[in-house]
This record gives sequence, structure tokens and C-alpha cells, in this order.
Amino acid sequence: MATSNTDQISSTDDFISFLQRSCVHDLTQPLSVFTPPWPHDHALEIHFFKRLTGAYGGGQGANGQVLKWSGTTGTHLATEAIFHSAGRRVADIPSTQLGGPGVIVDISDCVTDYGIYTPEMIEERAQVKPGDVLVIHTGYSRFSWEKPESSEFGFLVRHPGPSLSFFRWVMEKELKWVGVDCGSFEHPMNTPIRFFHAGEYEKARAATINSLGTSWDQLFPMDEYYQTVHVELARCGTVFVESLGGVLPQLGTRRAWITADAIPMAETETAWARVLAYEPPTDVSLDDFLALMSRVRRHDLTSPLSVHTPQWLNYKPLSISNHKRVNAQEFGIGRNGSICEASIHLGTHMDGEVHFHSAGRAIGKMPLDYWYGPGVIADLSDVVSDLSVYTPSMIEERVDLRDGDILIIKTGYCRYGWGSADSDEFRYMIRHPGPSPDFGDWCKRRKIRWIGVDTVAADHPMNTIVRNWHPTTFAEADRKLRDQLGGSWDELYPIDHYYQDMHLNMFPFGIVHAENLAGELLSLPGGRYFIGASIPPAVEAETMWGRFFAWALTPVEGK
Repeated sequence: MATSNTDQISSTDDFISFLQRSCVHDLTQPLSVFTPPWPHDHALEIHFFKRLTGAYGGGQGANGQVLKWSGTTGTHLATEAIFHSAGRRVADIPSTQLGGPGVIVDISDCVTDYGIYTPEMIEERAQVKPGDVLVIHTGYSRFSWEKPESSEFGFLVRHPGPSLSFFRWVMEKELKWVGVDCGSFEHPMNTPIRFFHAGEYEKARAATINSLGTSWDQLFPMDEYYQTVHVELARCGTVFVESLGGVLPQLGTRRAWITADAIPMAETETAWARVLAYEPPTDVSLDDFLALMSRVRRHDLTSPLSVHTPQWLNYKPLSISNHKRVNAQEFGIGRNGSICEASIHLGTHMDGEVHFHSAGRAIGKMPLDYWYGPGVIADLSDVVSDLSVYTPSMIEERVDLRDGDILIIKTGYCRYGWGSADSDEFRYMIRHPGPSPDFGDWCKRRKIRWIGVDTVAADHPMNTIVRNWHPTTFAEADRKLRDQLGGSWDELYPIDHYYQDMHLNMFPFGIVHAENLAGELLSLPGGRYFIGASIPPAVEAETMWGRFFAWALTPVEGK
């Protein structure tokens, strides 16, 4: 029987050990070029614009991809801005709203094609508390693109949806977010799909008359439906997660701590998200677990992703086009929708092995538990400067680093990023500090799991092509290195070995890194934390944006 022992968890080590023993369930649909978008939206495109030896599009030195996509492809967060043009975009949603106590409710045995579920059906099976996260398992994730029963029509067109009263109930309950394991949180026949697929609408209308003895328009009066869902709901602050999947069908009905960590897109109404459900270790009761999790502060280390975010030098910046608007469809049930295009090496992102190691794993092939675990934030901000190098000894002098840790290096240079009052793009991109020549070998000896940096690259800029593009800056860096370590750049960093050292010599060993960390990192002290990276499982991507957190336990008042 689970016992109450969370009161004894007060030290950082106890807290980290507790989280390591907790059970984590991934509720995310794999993201692929084969993942169908919502009808008439843009499927994910991926192409290599450069390779390690060079490629069409210019440049060499890396496997670099450009992605083009709509945010309604794969598991994604949908904000009120899909209906309410003045509403919050994804980056405006606080991380506290994206995680919390919640309930997974399995109604898969009582819904069928075109079916309608109600608040009563949910509450018959589980207690839904005010302010909860609610995840609804309809069973239609079995039709996801990667499943044996895959059916694009089943997942996107024929899935069940909520009654009109459901949306009023969501607003009354003030739910943080609602997630569904199908293509939309609305019934597909209350979306433009009823016009895209008029034959399917006739089937849905006939099924409703047969099962409920009433017409579709009686169940969903158009004017009332529009006012409730597209006006009132869009202004109440509830957000939705669509296209859930993963292990959801295995979980049944249960309470858990549930998070939907969306890429913080500053200008879009939707964004990819990694959705996870956390349950207690076997010796801890659920109530005690949820009480402890309510004391956890997830410090967000992510920079908002914007069209203003500078990309790594010769990569493609982010562009966003609005391909549909709420006013563009005469029947009045349209959405705002965006199509985005960018290289991945801008904003806070995780480089995958295949970025510099063609035989390596793509981001979506990495196991979930690789991204989470014990680690440290090493604050070096008072000992580094423009073009300087940091060393293993600097880190070991300041933090209790342990073999197998995740290592976050805080140089303080995120204060020069694009969104800061101290923004200095040249300093941030070209003059940031980087690791000493022995750093990579030291990381291998210490079995570092992955590394995070608050700079544009984990390598020193003068160990990249930047040294050729900015020869005056390289000469300055060379002089500084002689003063700091007593040798010239070419003596201490022979180019045949140290060019892109943190990429070429680390990725084949499974040690990858996150770049452009920011957010709360600047204000966090160095020390031990539980570190997490919520990264959409993009199965063909060499790199991917994500949401990055340092978890810490807030003390109990009076202790």
C-alpha cells in the first residue's frame, strides 16, 4: 500500500531522487512528414539545405534542415487566438497553466463515429475538479498515422466530439486545458470539415437522428454554437491540446500530474507540444504525490520563438504566413491558421545526433528518459567575458557535478539575446565564450548526459566557420587565448581535431546539447536541479525546438 512519506522530502537530493522514481507516461503523437495535418492545413515538410560536405542552398559543415509546417500537425496546443484574433498566442500562455493536477477519462467504450460526448459522460467516470487539466481518451488515437489501424478519415473526420453543454461546463470548471486524442477539440461536423466532406456530414446527421431522435441543427444551433465556442470560450482563457496519442490507450481513467509543454511561439495560435502524465512511485500515495508536485517550481529556461529571433548565421530565419482567418469562410466557423517555415537552429533548441553525425539518432528516435534527470546549473557568468574560454575546473569548483548528470552552463550571455533590454546581436552571436580544448574529453569521462548553453552555440565561435567570416574577431580571440591559456589558437585548438569539437567529437558518443537557453536561467543560482527538456518527437528531424525546465522544490512555509 502506498504510504505518506513526502513530508520527509526536503533536500535537493531527496527531491531529485523522488522525481527519478516517479512514472512518466508520454501522451504525444509522433511527428513526421507522414503525420496528416488538419484538413486543408500544411503537412510537415523537411528538406536538407546543407550537409556536412555541402549542399544546394549554400554552406557546409553540418546536416541542416529547413522545416515548413502548420501548427495543427501532430500533438499541438491551440490557444484562444484560433478564434479570437486579439487572444493570447502560445508564448503568452504561462507555464503554470500548462501543467498541474488533472484527470484522464476513458470514454472509448461509449463513443463511435460521429458520436457526441457530454459532461455527464465524463463525470460518471471520474471526478473533475475546478482548475483541473482534463484529458479525454475517445479511443480514436488508434487511427493515428503510425498505428496498425491507421485511418486518416477516422482520426480527423469521423471522430466524436463534445456537446454544446460541454463547452459551458469547461468554462464553469475553469479547466486549465482540455486534451483530446483526435484531430480537433470540436466535433468535426462543427468545423469546415462538414463542407469539405459533405457526404460525411450526411452520415453524421443520419447517425444523430437514429441515435438521439433529433437533428444536428437542433443539437447545435449555429448562432448559439458560434457565440458559445467561438466567442465566449475564446475569451475565457481555456486552451486545448489536440491529436494526443502515445501510451494514452493503456492508461484508462486515472488522476495524474499532466503537462503540455508547447514550443513558445510568439506570433502563432498553435504550436507543437510534448504532453506527459506523471504518477507517483509505488510507495507514495497519489494525494501525497500531487501535494508535493504543487510545491514544485518548473523554472522555464526557454526563449520565445519569434520572427525576430536571429538564426545561426547562414541559416533560414522563421517566417509566418496566415493562410486562413476566422472571417474568411462565409459559414462563420473558420479558424485563424498559420504556416511557418524556418531552419531549426534559432531560438531554444536541442541539437540531435544526426545534425553532425549522419549515422546518429534523429530527435524523435531519442528515448524520453534521455531528456530528463538530475543535473546542475553551473553559473560561470562572473568569470567569462567576450571570446574567453571556460574550463572543466571552473565548473567543478562551483557545483556538485556527478557522473551522468545533465550540465547547464550559464555564461550570462542570454542577456544579449534578441528579447532583452541589453540585446546586442553581434555580441551574442559572434563574441560569446566557449569551452576549453579539454572540455569535450572531460564531458566523456564524466559521462555527461547532455549539455545546455545560454549562447548561440556550444562550441566557441572561433571553432566554427565564424572564424573565417570574422577574421578581425578571430585575431582578437587569439590574443585573448594567449593571455588566458598561454598559447595561440592553432596551437591549442588544432583545426583538424577541434573544428566543431562539441558537435563532431561528442554527437557520435550520444552527448548532444541545447543552445540558446534563456528565460529564468539568468536569475537562477548555480546548483543541483532536476532538469527536463520537453521536445516534440520529430522522427526525421536533426534538431528540434522544445521547452526546457529546471525543477526545484519550494520549501514548506515555516520550515
